[in-house]
Amino acid sequence: MSQSTAFHGSDLEQVAQYYHLPQEEIICFSANVNPLGFPAKTAGLVCQNFSRLMTHYPDREYTGLKQAIGNYCHISPDHVLVGNGSTELISLLIQSSGRKRAVQVGPSYSEYERELNLAGISFTTWFPKKEHLFQPDTDDLLDFLTAHNADFLILCNPNNPTARALATGEIAELLEGCMKAGIFVMIDETYAEFADREVSAMSLVSRFPNLMVIRGISKFFAAPGLRLGYGASGNRAFLDHVKTHQNPWSVNSVATFAGEHLFCEEEFIVKTKALISGERTRMIQGLSEIPALRVYPSDSNFLLVEILDPSLTASGLFDCLIRQKLMIRDCSSFEGLGTQFFRFCLMLPEQNTALLQAVQEFFAKSR
Repeated sequence: MSQSTAFHGSDLEQVAQYYHLPQEEIICFSANVNPLGFPAKTAGLVCQNFSRLMTHYPDREYTGLKQAIGNYCHISPDHVLVGNGSTELISLLIQSSGRKRAVQVGPSYSEYERELNLAGISFTTWFPKKEHLFQPDTDDLLDFLTAHNADFLILCNPNNPTARALATGEIAELLEGCMKAGIFVMIDETYAEFADREVSAMSLVSRFPNLMVIRGISKFFAAPGLRLGYGASGNRAFLDHVKTHQNPWSVNSVATFAGEHLFCEEEFIVKTKALISGERTRMIQGLSEIPALRVYPSDSNFLLVEILDPSLTASGLFDCLIRQKLMIRDCSSFEGLGTQFFRFCLMLPEQNTALLQAVQEFFAKSR
């Protein structure tokens, strides 16, 4: 593989074609999807009701779905907006925000930049310091926002690809400062449910009218194909404004029905959190024993790792591992990182063990 070739985390088909591998045999550590798969109980209910769901429009107001989300997030369903994946809600929020100067916390999801460009919003990126292990500093961020006269902040918490997060108390401090400065804050919580500690801003939506939190079910509930996202804000006027830009019935009947049941999957939720927490600790420990690597702390279901040997690159490691049908993410395409960083998500224990052993062998041979 060319040193400049980099694949997106979901580019499984392209990778399989490029390397002439059967797609179904590749273990994908790059898509960040829950390895337990879609909850079986909800899947069974969807199958039982599929014919009926296909012949009916969803409730235009999504009352039952919003109630299920409200119960899950411990917020009022009146604060909830649903959409065709978190991507639609990100687009709607940015396009209808009326903001002029944005700051995004990097390295970040490329969709933010795409939508900011489409909306004609100028933006710049603030990067947490590597020497601080990419942990955001709220005082530094607020100073940066002031210096750039920003009126819009985009924060992924936990961040992808660094896996670092602000705690809920830190978010509240950040929101206080932003509210005083007239800055609206969008927080993407795609990975918040994987954290061991409290990093969600959901409990703050009724307190801060300058906040909207966005989530989806693609990662935690392993359902990227359903295209169900949800947002929350205590600013009713803003929610109504965003909704005027949204097409009716943007969430289909199958996704609506599934969502009404997914958020009640208590056993699945508990099992997921236990699996990710245990495997995160084990993999951090195992990789930290390799002298050529620095493993960064994680509040998510994936780890960011830096190769310290300047003669080696993430693309070289990717190439070695994919030939063993193990697919990680080369992070060279993320602005602010570079050729020495890679990311992988936590899979089932036996799969994680296979990856750990393959990485150990790669660096042992490179000595």
